[in-house]
Amino acid sequence: MDGMLALYGLLALTTLPPLVPNSAVLVSAGVLASEGHTVLPLVLVTVAGSALLGDMLMHLAARRFGGPVRAWLLRRPRRRAALEWTARHIRRHGVPFVVAVRFLPSGRIAGALASGALRYPPRKYLLGAGLAESLWATYSVGLGYLGTAAAGNRLYAAAIGIGVSVLVATAGTAVQWATRRRGLRAQADRRTPGECARLNPRSAPPSDREEGDEQTSSTAAA
Repeated sequence: MDGMLALYGLLALTTLPPLVPNSAVLVSAGVLASEGHTVLPLVLVTVAGSALLGDMLMHLAARRFGGPVRAWLLRRPRRRAALEWTARHIRRHGVPFVVAVRFLPSGRIAGALASGALRYPPRKYLLGAGLAESLWATYSVGLGYLGTAAAGNRLYAAAIGIGVSVLVATAGTAVQWATRRRGLRAQADRRTPGECARLNPRSAPPSDREEGDEQTSSTAAA
């Protein structure tokens, strides 16, 4: 009994903060639930609830300290691009994007901080994050639970679960990269000729003064 309580505590501690590797723990919890050692609904509630609590803490902190959070996010190009991309899609799609961004690499942090810094309504964020964490908990724990039923072996089930998690993360990274590339390309297409000239002075046409100087030089040479 004490061991099971420790497992629930471990699940909460590894899902509350972001950027803590927990795929193996969640898959193992699903394996144990399939064997009757843990209660599946309680595992799902623990995982989803602790993750949702962590999301709300990040969102409220970014909402309260929006200025410093934005300054920190804008300090590096990669963080700045993630903030701009996330903010643009939150404004456009709202709750559905809050749900979807959870499954992208670093999407949990980007979604929570960007929505808080933009002062996105906490109730809407709570709804989106609650749906996202429920789906994520069901998916993560379910890999181990269903893997055991399919493979009939605890080790095989864990390997299947972790492998699928890696594939999903890789696919999410590819989608995120492609979306950002398309956004950058669209921004480049929308630039005016003057903006392009400022970005690349060598390609800018000569000004009237430069043309006049050239003509003067040519006349003097003649």
